Amino acid sequence: MRAPVVPASLDRPGLRSADGATLAAAFVVVLMLVPARLVFRGVPFSLTPADAVGLFAALWWFCAHLTTTLGAAKGPNPVRTALFAYAVAMLVTYGYAGAGYLPPDELNMADHGIVLVVATVGIGLGACDGIRGRERLDFVLKCLVVCGAAVGVIAALQFVLEFDLTKYLALPGFRFTAELPAILERNTLRRVAGTTGHPIELGVVCAMITPVALHYAFGARDRGEPSLRWWICSALIGAGLMFSVSRSAVLGIAVVGAVLLAGWPARRRLWAALGGAGFLVVMKVAVPGLLSVFLGLFTSLSSDSSIQYRTHDYAVAVTEIGNHPWVGRGLGTWYAPKHLIFDNQYILSLVETGIIGLVTFSGIFLTGLWAALRVRRLSADPAVRDLGLALAACLVVPLVGAATFDLRSFATVTGLSFLVIGAAGALLRGTRQPGKAVEKPVEKPGEEVSRPAARAGPPRNPRPDHAR
Repeated sequence: MRAPVVPASLDRPGLRSADGATLAAAFVVVLMLVPARLVFRGVPFSLTPADAVGLFAALWWFCAHLTTTLGAAKGPNPVRTALFAYAVAMLVTYGYAGAGYLPPDELNMADHGIVLVVATVGIGLGACDGIRGRERLDFVLKCLVVCGAAVGVIAALQFVLEFDLTKYLALPGFRFTAELPAILERNTLRRVAGTTGHPIELGVVCAMITPVALHYAFGARDRGEPSLRWWICSALIGAGLMFSVSRSAVLGIAVVGAVLLAGWPARRRLWAALGGAGFLVVMKVAVPGLLSVFLGLFTSLSSDSSIQYRTHDYAVAVTEIGNHPWVGRGLGTWYAPKHLIFDNQYILSLVETGIIGLVTFSGIFLTGLWAALRVRRLSADPAVRDLGLALAACLVVPLVGAATFDLRSFATVTGLSFLVIGAAGALLRGTRQPGKAVEKPVEKPGEEVSRPAARAGPPRNPRPDHAR
């Protein structure tokens, strides 16, 4: 019998079929490079291309768990459990809101909210169970760093030249939402959003990506590999953070520094301190007055109108929470301009999803953080331990940032957060089960262990590695 002819395009070394990591990388590219204000035309609610990829990831994950041939990981995983608990809590609050009376506009927003929950949970589950192996996880995270650097370039063009490249990234079949423009102003300086929905979101996103970029930069240097490209990416991401002119960005990078410095060796701390100081000097020379504006954001807290606006609506929040303390009034039903904006995701979660929703929302971040730190304890590989520390630093940023703005109202930072949570789960699984060695048969006294006869060729129906 003649062997089947393999096309030359499939016989090339290094060529592999698409998997969960491929889907996660596609999500990263769409999430970071397609403007967050660009949504599908003709859809009754705002749906971004990244949301569509997330919905496909949810469908892929569901189908993958019905078979053993699509490469999804099986077995218990704390990150998957936390994501499942969060999804169930959102379904409960959605059902509670729909069972009572809601104005048509709020009911439409609740429908929109549950669709977005499926998309974000889908990408988290897809990353957790679909990224198999350290090599594939590195592929996704390196893609994230490169895309973050590209966003930094777009933000630099907006800040320095007041040129908004996102206006020219419109795709056929899409439209821009009537949200805030990408270029705003604060204290005579521009503050820009890059491809995200708001400068605050840009700053938080850059703060989240920074520890991953530094992980690959320091890792390449320690292995004696070319590292300049990763340092350039780190600098561009840092520039995007600075050009956001955001207080939340400073808080985010501060907690990132605290986590990284606590886990890094002394030599790396010194290099990081010197590099950070040099970066600030370059920023001061290149953009006079920028550092002074950042300093003023914290020295004038008592007279800052944005701080006063964030705290004036607490009485309204207390009343709303008291009306529906456990499951809230419905996800997405508290929206502007109909209602006051709560620039605090924890308060907004209490209002919309109640205590159950707040606990599960916080729980997914805490579980992802625990998984990343657990990797540091289980692994003896310095590179894996450092990656666990980097992912932990990423997840601390949204935990802190959720107290300074309504995080779930912004698509880019929400999608990125769920992706990183899933990545932490994938890293934990790979660390716990790096690979099972083939056990040799044990011969008992007086018994002969049967061994299969040698074959002239490979088995007729070999199972792929991911199905073992």
